[in-house]
Amino acid sequence: MVNDEERLAVVLREFARTLTTDFPMQGIVDHLVGRIVEVLPVTSAAVTLISHDLSPKYVSASNAASLGFEQLQSNFGDGPCILAYQSGESVAVPDLLLDERFPVFGPAARAEGLAAVFTFPLRHGDGCIGALDLYRETTGPLSVHEMITAETMADVVAACLINAQARERADVASAAYLYDSLHDPLTDLPNRTFLMDRVHDANVRAKRSRLNTGVYFVDLDRFKLINDHHGHHVGDKLLIAVARRFSNILRQEDTVARISGDEFVFLCEALPDTIEAENIGARIEKVFERPFVVDGLRLSISASIGMAVVGPGEEISAELIVHADTAMYLIKRHRGGRRHVVGPIDSALSSLPQNFEQEIGDALEKNELHVAYQPIVRMSDNVMSGVEALLRWEHPTRGKISPVIVVGAAERSSLINLLGEWILERSCSALRTWGIGDRLAPIGIAVNVSARQLVSGDFFNTVEQTVSGAGIDPTRLVLEMTENLLIEDSDRAMKVLSDLRGLGVRIAVDDFGTGYSSLSYLTRLPIDIVKIDQSLIAGIASGPEAVVVSAVTNLAHELGMVVVVEGIENQAQHHEIARIGCDYAQGFYFSEPMSESGIMGIDWSLPLPNGPSRFR
Repeated sequence: MVNDEERLAVVLREFARTLTTDFPMQGIVDHLVGRIVEVLPVTSAAVTLISHDLSPKYVSASNAASLGFEQLQSNFGDGPCILAYQSGESVAVPDLLLDERFPVFGPAARAEGLAAVFTFPLRHGDGCIGALDLYRETTGPLSVHEMITAETMADVVAACLINAQARERADVASAAYLYDSLHDPLTDLPNRTFLMDRVHDANVRAKRSRLNTGVYFVDLDRFKLINDHHGHHVGDKLLIAVARRFSNILRQEDTVARISGDEFVFLCEALPDTIEAENIGARIEKVFERPFVVDGLRLSISASIGMAVVGPGEEISAELIVHADTAMYLIKRHRGGRRHVVGPIDSALSSLPQNFEQEIGDALEKNELHVAYQPIVRMSDNVMSGVEALLRWEHPTRGKISPVIVVGAAERSSLINLLGEWILERSCSALRTWGIGDRLAPIGIAVNVSARQLVSGDFFNTVEQTVSGAGIDPTRLVLEMTENLLIEDSDRAMKVLSDLRGLGVRIAVDDFGTGYSSLSYLTRLPIDIVKIDQSLIAGIASGPEAVVVSAVTNLAHELGMVVVVEGIENQAQHHEIARIGCDYAQGFYFSEPMSESGIMGIDWSLPLPNGPSRFR
């Protein structure tokens, strides 16, 4: 027959084994209180974990009666459990009728049939985490041996609970860390890492479902203006509000992630057809039809949405996001706020053959592309002070192709970076060939930069290595970027622009006057040169455009910037911008774009001829 000592040893071994398990706390304690009743001469047992305000954090009982006694003590704030927790000492009540320490709990417990109770604190360090209660329906004390056994069990229960609590805290912390690593801290949307996991899973599911999958790259228009005018705290709240509306339009199969500042990506699976893909795009657009109310402000904002859809069985990868990103940037170039691009340039792009990007790559390899250079002259004396590099391509069968078409097609693929690097290298090499690096050439050479180039991870390094390799002074290089690009892509672009200016490279805002055209932008953009678009010059001699050009010029000069005017075609325009005080100009009035060798033949110390020049 198993004696009490052997039975106790078995129970203690069970207790010890629970320390190395990952069982939940409830299961551990429920098992332990049941085994205690088998070892000691008690009717029932219960464990209560108690917080500092004496509220029960956790209760486990061997039967309904003991659970009721625990609840009485918690409700009344009175009883041996509370006393043992507060004092850290065992409390023995062999006859509840004769004990006067618990005037509220005692009578209520006796009415429920309780005769005796023995309570042992669950010690942890210098304090307690709760108490073990042993209840009897008959009066009488426990023996010294039984009290020692109960105290030992209380200590082991405490160890088990502390271990389980630590494990639960670790699990919670691990889950919280995992959640945080996969979610954006501001909007609580999935982040880029989470999105890429979903893309992988979507590829697996799509092979089974044989349905379409769509990606929508969403970039908020003019978001920088919100931050500039109202502060970043308003901008952050606006992003949260946008994220909330995005979440409200999701289907069960959709995921929306915030991947950077004001950029979001939707991954939409199980699309039955392209009509549904268009419907989702329309729902995203509809999000921006109503103003957002933030801190009492009514903020109206639009978004540019790039779409990329693959059909059944097609590969779903990060490249799909790149395609949607490219589509979004193409829309940005046309003033943003749209899901579809409409216009002659886009019609031309849509009519190009599918292998047109490959043709551009082949043209690069075969040296079919070349760079032309249009002189930029100083208004005070017509001396050539720099050139703008312009891409040219005469296709073997299609003839001359607009550089806008070439760049637009290249932006749809990774070719834009390769093409941009090629133009930059040719331009810097030409500058070195002309030998004007150390001469008085205030403008030097200006090279256009696309949005995709600027935000690519290696752009700064590319510029730095190209300038160094060409052996030219970085201050002779001007990088031209559109007004819209500088305003819209601040989160990703401003750091690159700051680094470039630190290198000595100068930044020009190109086509000023064709975008959002607020003069206040000039006070905030990291630029050195303002290039006024030719659309403001066409009627400058007879229309109100002169007022605008004058205002831009005056403000730019106050800010220490240089003003270059594009598109000068006649003497009247030349006279007017000279009167206004613009610094430099370019256009057919001075010269058409020229070859590298043509520029070599110009004496940069002498003025170009007035009027339509001999270089045309």
